[in-house]
Amino acid sequence: MASWSEKMLQLLRRMNNFHLPGSSLESCLRFEVAGEQVGWIPPKVASILGRFPSVFRPYGSAITFCSSVDTFESRSVAVDEVLQELRREASFTCLIGWRDETLILSYLSECISFQQYAVMPRYCDPPLMYMERAATSLFGVKRYGVHVNGYTRDSSGNLNMWLARRSLTKQTYPGRLDNMAAGGLAAGCSVRHTLVKECEEEACIPPGLAEQARPVGTVSYTYEDDEGIFPECQFVFDLELPLNFQPHIGDGEVQAFYYYPIEKVKDLLVSEEFKPNCAMVVLDFLIRHAIIEPDSGLVSDHLVKFDKPYYHEFVAGLHRSL
Repeated sequence: MASWSEKMLQLLRRMNNFHLPGSSLESCLRFEVAGEQVGWIPPKVASILGRFPSVFRPYGSAITFCSSVDTFESRSVAVDEVLQELRREASFTCLIGWRDETLILSYLSECISFQQYAVMPRYCDPPLMYMERAATSLFGVKRYGVHVNGYTRDSSGNLNMWLARRSLTKQTYPGRLDNMAAGGLAAGCSVRHTLVKECEEEACIPPGLAEQARPVGTVSYTYEDDEGIFPECQFVFDLELPLNFQPHIGDGEVQAFYYYPIEKVKDLLVSEEFKPNCAMVVLDFLIRHAIIEPDSGLVSDHLVKFDKPYYHEFVAGLHRSL
């Protein structure tokens, strides 16, 4: 039977499998917008996009837009129209998760989904277009999110963490364990705004308390599955909560909250109960709070020995970017 360390290493490899030998990386086409690479397009997606020559065109080992589709607005609208047609045809299973909420943007004449994601080469760059969240894996564009570790520390210094169990109606990983609050970074929303919104909507955390969360870094990874390629970066926050505080179910995306000692949380990370990317966020917490240490392979001062000190592999697996 695999040990805890081996199971965690397997999880990290699975969440970074696009980097591993045997992935589709070498056969994918670059997705370029305005001369910048913003994603990877799998061959099966590229062949279908070839049906829309008025929107997309091949460019060496890349796919880009036709010369007439050369503005933020025209790219966003053209891609939305293509995706709507593919959605009607049921060409890709990932489009089943299309969100129907709409948001009017002042600089677009179209109604686009509230779950539109900004497409850009790097987070610091201005967006080149918007794209429906459910379709991002078809183009391998990076998605960003915000995850919040809610925890307490008692008078003896013992750590406990709040975990959420996802609703059974969630389109992805229903019923799995999750961070206390988390959500995708939709177009036009700042990281801090998303943090406060998700805390309030999912866990009924007052904005004044949510604002006390500290930014502690990012977790990045790229994986592929039957629905496409998923380069993702999560902005991670730690929120130390009062000992008498308890989150409550808000918008229905969570079915329950649990309050566990950090040792139990660690054990749960490698179980099938945890949503994989959320397990990575908690692993990052364990490393930053010295629950997992580099030299001895021990868990803090509880002297729970790992079979192998994979500290470096753990850290590297939490920070992989294309």
